[in-house]
Order: sequence, then structure tokens, then C-alpha cells
Amino acid sequence: MDSIPSPAQELVLIDRELAQLDTRRAMLLARRAWLLDVLRARAVRPAGAAGATAGGAPAWARPDGEASAWGVRTVLLTLGGALLAIAALAFTLLSWGALGIGGRTAALSAVTAVALVVPAVLLRRGLTATAETVAALALALTVLDAWALYLLAGPWAWGASGYTASAAALLAALWTGYGLAFPRLRAPLPAAVVLGQFPLVLAVVAFGGDARTAAWALLATGAGDALLALRTRSASVRATAWSAAGATAGYALLTAFEASLRGGVEPALLLLAGAVLGAAVAWRVAGAGAVACAMVAAAAWAAAGGGLLRAVSPGAWALPGYVACAALPVLVVAVASAVRVPDAVRRGLVWASDAVMGVGLLLAVPLLTWVQVWLVPDVWSGAVPAGSVVAAALVWPAVVTVTLVGGVLAAGAAVPVGAGGPGVRVAARCGALGLGALAMWTVPVAAGLPHGTMLAAHLLVVAALLGVAVRPTRVVAGLAGATPGVNAAAASGFGCAVVAAAGVAIAGLSTRAATLVVLASLALLWAGASVAAGSRPWLRAASACGAVAAAAGFTGAAGAAAGWPAHWVGVVLLAVPAATAGLGARLRHNAAAVPLEGAGAAVGAVAVALAAGRPGVLALALGLAGVIAAGTALRPERLRVAGPLAAALLVAAAWVRLALWDVTVPEVYALPVALPALVVGALRRKRDAGTGSWAAYGPGLGAGLLPSLCAVWGDAGSLRPLLLGAAALAVTLGGAHMRLQAPLLLGGGVLLLVAAHELAPYVAQVVGVLPRWLPPALAGLLLLMVGATYERRLRELRRLRDAVGRMG
Repeated sequence: MDSIPSPAQELVLIDRELAQLDTRRAMLLARRAWLLDVLRARAVRPAGAAGATAGGAPAWARPDGEASAWGVRTVLLTLGGALLAIAALAFTLLSWGALGIGGRTAALSAVTAVALVVPAVLLRRGLTATAETVAALALALTVLDAWALYLLAGPWAWGASGYTASAAALLAALWTGYGLAFPRLRAPLPAAVVLGQFPLVLAVVAFGGDARTAAWALLATGAGDALLALRTRSASVRATAWSAAGATAGYALLTAFEASLRGGVEPALLLLAGAVLGAAVAWRVAGAGAVACAMVAAAAWAAAGGGLLRAVSPGAWALPGYVACAALPVLVVAVASAVRVPDAVRRGLVWASDAVMGVGLLLAVPLLTWVQVWLVPDVWSGAVPAGSVVAAALVWPAVVTVTLVGGVLAAGAAVPVGAGGPGVRVAARCGALGLGALAMWTVPVAAGLPHGTMLAAHLLVVAALLGVAVRPTRVVAGLAGATPGVNAAAASGFGCAVVAAAGVAIAGLSTRAATLVVLASLALLWAGASVAAGSRPWLRAASACGAVAAAAGFTGAAGAAAGWPAHWVGVVLLAVPAATAGLGARLRHNAAAVPLEGAGAAVGAVAVALAAGRPGVLALALGLAGVIAAGTALRPERLRVAGPLAAALLVAAAWVRLALWDVTVPEVYALPVALPALVVGALRRKRDAGTGSWAAYGPGLGAGLLPSLCAVWGDAGSLRPLLLGAAALAVTLGGAHMRLQAPLLLGGGVLLLVAAHELAPYVAQVVGVLPRWLPPALAGLLLLMVGATYERRLRELRRLRDAVGRMG
């Protein structure tokens, strides 16, 4: 039974209700955001800050823009503490006066003791900010006390480094105890963490340790900082400890990586220790910290493994060693499904692996690209390109590197190890496809295969890539969103096939036979891909264009191999557009028809350009091209483009032939062609009122007027310009009367050029007697006049354009 209300009315009611709910939700969210801002402002406002403002303004600012009482107090305390610290430093360094170093040390110690006691009194009275300032001053004074004590005691048994290590350890302990005794003070505990970075590494230096031992000390210090950051509850201490851990451990790992580049086991062990530390910390934290620690762990592991492999392998093989070690954590995560790896750690491992492998590709891919440069031969010299011996020593490590990265990308696409979705997996598979094609392309060169065998292998690579483009479903099998993945894989395969085909075509230029075989094979491969493209119109069309390009190259190469000059090769090359025109007629509504004929037309233009060196051959080429265009124009869907093109080519062929015959009266040959063309155009326009004037009368008018116009500019007489001008005037008036665009514009243009020809001698004579300053002056005056009437002229031109556009 019918529902009441109807489905359409019920849908309108539901949409209205949803719109009201959305409006109400937006209002509530806006109110919630405002309330949160108010609560945050009250939470961060200091106690007793009477001048603090709400609504997001700084707590030290007043609504009128002046400083509040709290702001003034903060500035005064900061300046006071800074000035006192400067005074204490000046007292220690510069005040020699009556006090010696012992007296100054005693006085400074007394002031430090007072400064350490005063914050306790200030805290009991609620003066927290003042207590913070005095405590910071006291901490600075303790450093000066340690310095003064060093100057008083004289040379230390362990040297300056040993004393500094001891003093840093004692001061760190003192500040830790002070901070724990007065937890309301924020500065002592972070300052103790900062001082704690120095004792261990300075002790190593004091006892004569080298840089590697110091790196171990820094890594141990960073581990302690990380442990402190994981255990403490103080936000300021945690932030300071994380920063210190990153600085000390990071410097240690960088030092170890630099040493591992020279080989050795100890740097690798240090890097392994850093990798373990990073992994352990990554498992204990979350968010961005886990990602960063996992990236450090993966990078340290790659550097350690690569360093060990570098010590036992030749120098050129260090690159694949680093890449293999970088890929191992990702592969372990991918295949070991039983290991529950946190998402943040997984993401960090993948990102670090990608970064190291990306660096490897930046080093390997340019070397493999230069292999193509080694393969460029002297055209038809018969000499096989050299360089395979050099390539064998340098290219194999790059090939292995590229293969490893491609395999990792393929494995990562098969098992989702990162944070990316189906789009990332599709991109990984497409990247693996490109890298695999590069490796397959380079292996025959690195293996030193004979030139013919290498060309055959490269043709097989092209065939395989075209197979991927035609049947890409296996490349992206099992992915969500299969349609975008299939299209991306097909496009990747096709692009790699284009590059590989260009490379094998260049490599085949070594001999005539190799060139012909390679180009014929490429033509067959592209044609087969176009036929088997299935439901991908773009692939069918692009492959058809590739087949046309290869066929044109084969035809031209065959003519050149036969010893024909370039102009006759151009004539032979016209067989390609003739064949594409015939195929286009057979295909008609196929997606490849238009691109196929367009590629053939481009080859025809190249053929005419090659024939331009000999006027007689050029006339023949233009005539043949005109015949091909005329045959194409027999098809109704190609008439609008091919018809005028055929007429232009045939007329051009006739002009070139007339010029060769030294014809001085071209009208004898032009008018018998122009008059029938005008009659045919008139009949066509009468039969089909929608035919434009350019299609109907353009070829006939061009054939009748343009040859005479060319003859006028080489004729010193007055009869031809007079007759041509009269004819052009008649055509122009006829076009204006019948409101036809082609006669109006063609006749007017010819009439204008005839008039310019007649006036040119007089203009030249007048210009010769004029002062040289007059033309620039006239030009400037003209520009001023045009600028003054710019808008009015544009309006008139728009009206004229509209009037011409309304003509037939």
C-alpha cells in the first residue's frame, strides 16, 4: 500500500530535521569551545594576578594594552636576578682589590648560602615568584663557587676535565636535593638534569679515553636520561630529560656512524646498543615519541649492520648492505604476525626503513641511468657499445640495491606494515614495478651479454611491461579499492614500457640490421598492446600512437639503409599516414581511431619537412599528402578537418610545381581550379544550410586569390595589381552583402595587401626625406592617441567582432 506521507515528502521532512540537528550541534560545539577557552584561561592564571585578563589575552597585559601588575613584577624579578648574576660574575672575575682569591671565595660562599636559605622564607610567605628568582640566582652562584674553589685549590690531580666532572656531579646532587626539599621551585631539578650530562663523559676525557669511549659514555648518559624521563612525574624534568637524551645519545650515534663508515666492530656495537635503547624506549612511550624512538632504533640498526658488512665486503657492495639491514626490521614486522608491535613503533620502523632505502636509491638509480649513456652507439657504425666491463664492477651493487628496495616495497604492499591505506599499498606496488623494470633492464648490461642478446633481453622487458599495462590485475590483486589500483598499475607499466622502448631503440642504432629488427619488434609490441588493451581506451590509443611512431621509425630507417637521400625518405615515409588513414576508416568509432590518425598526420608533417630540400620532391610529397587528406575527407566525420587540409596541400603542391616551371601567369592554372571549387561550395551550401562559409568558399577563394597575390609582390607592372584589387573588392563587397565571413575577410585581406604593395614605394620615398626624429615622435603621438581612446576603440572592435561573428 502507499505510504502516508509519500516517500518524497517523508524524505523532505527527514532532511529538514537533519538540517535542524546539524544547526543545533554547531551551536553547542561553538558554546563548548568558548567554555573550554574560559576554563583554560582561569587554570593558567597565576594566583594573585589581579591584572590578568580573560578571553585568551596574555596574563601580563591589561585590556588597554599596558602592562599589568603581574607583568611588571615578572619583568622586575627577571631583570633583578640577571643583574645580580652579572654582578656576582664580575665580582669573581674582576674584583681583585684588597681581597685575594680566598677572601673572594669565602664572601661568595657566604652570599650563596644566604641565597639558598632565602627561598625557603619566601615560600612560607607565599612569594613564589621571588623565591624562584632567588633560587635561580643561588644556583648560578654555586657554579661560581665551584669555579672559585678551582682557582683557590690550584691544579687538580685529574686536570680541569676531572675537576669539572667532579664539580658537575656534586652540583647535580646538590640541586637534586634542593629541588626535592623545595618541590614548589621549578628550576633546581631541571638544572640538575642538565648538569648530570657532563660527569661521565668528562671523567672519560680526564682518564685519557678516546672519542669512541666518550661516545659510549654519552650513550650511557642518554640511557639514564631516558630512564629518568620514563620514571619522573614532573613535566619540566621529563621535558629536560627527553631533550638531554636526544642530544647525548644522538651525538653518540652520529659519532659511531661516522666511525662505522671506515669499518670496524666497535662502532657497530655502539650502534647496536643505540638500536636496543631506542627500541626499548619506543615500546614504553606512545605517540610521536614512540615514532621517533623507533626511527632512531631502525636507523641505528641499519648503520650497524651496514658497517659490519662493509668491513668484510668490497667498497662498492656497502650500499646494498646498508639497504638490506634497513629492510630487515620492516620485513620482520611484516612476516612475524605473532609479534604485537604497537602502531607507533610500526610506523617509525617503516618510516626509517623508507628513509634509508630512499638514500640508497638516490645513490643507485643515477648509476643505473648512466648505463643507458654507455649504450648510446655511433649510429650504424657497427661498433658494439663498450662499458660493460666497467658496469660489471659498479652496476651489480646498484642492481642488487634496487632489487632489494623493490622487493621490500612489494612485501610491504602484500602485508600492511605501515600506517598507509590501500593507496599507499598501490603506490608501493607501482614503485616496486618500476624498480624491478630498472633492475631487469640493467642486468644484461652488467652481465656483459653480447649486444644482440642484450637487445633481445631489453625487448623482453618491454613486452613484460606492456603485459603488465594490459593485464594489471595481478599487480594489485587483493587490494581494497581495486579500480584505482588497477589503473595506477596499468599507467606505471605503460610509462616504464615507454622509457624502456626508447632505450632499446637508442641501443639498436649500432647497426642497420639491429635498428630494423628493434623498430619492427617495437611496432608489433605496441600494436599488440593496443589490440589487447581491453576496456582501457587511453591505453589502446596510447599504444596505437606508439605503434605508429615505431612503424615510422622503421620506414625511415629502411629507406636510409637502402641509401636513399633524405627527401626520398620523406616520400617513402608518407606510407605511414596513408596506412593510418586506412586503419582509421576501418576502426571508425574505436577509441584509438582519432589518436592513430593524429599520429599519422604528425608523421606526414615530418615527411613533408624531409622532402623540403628538393622543390620537385616537395611538390610530389605535398600532392601525395593532399591525396591522403582528400581520401580521409570522404568520411563525413573527417570532412570538416580533412577537406580544407586536402585543398591546402594540393594548392601548395601546385604552387611549388608552378614555381619550378617558372610560370609568370599563375592565374591560368589557378582559376580553372578556383571556379569549380566555388561552384561546388555554393551547391553544398545550398543543399546544407548549416555549412559555414569557410568550408564552402574558403578553398575556392584561396586557390583563386592567393597565387595572384604572391605574383603581385614580384610583379613591377600595374595590370595584375589592378585586376587583383578589383577582384578582391568585388569579393569583399559580395561577402558584406551576403553577410558571409570567408569572402569578407579573405577579400578584405587581399585588398589590403595589394594596396600596401602599391603604396610601398611612395612610403619608402617619403620616409627617406623625413628627419630621423620624426618617426619616433609620430609613434609616441600615436601611442598617446590610442591610450586616450582605448575604451572607445575596444567597444567599437567588440561591435565589429559581433557583427562578423553573426555572418554565415
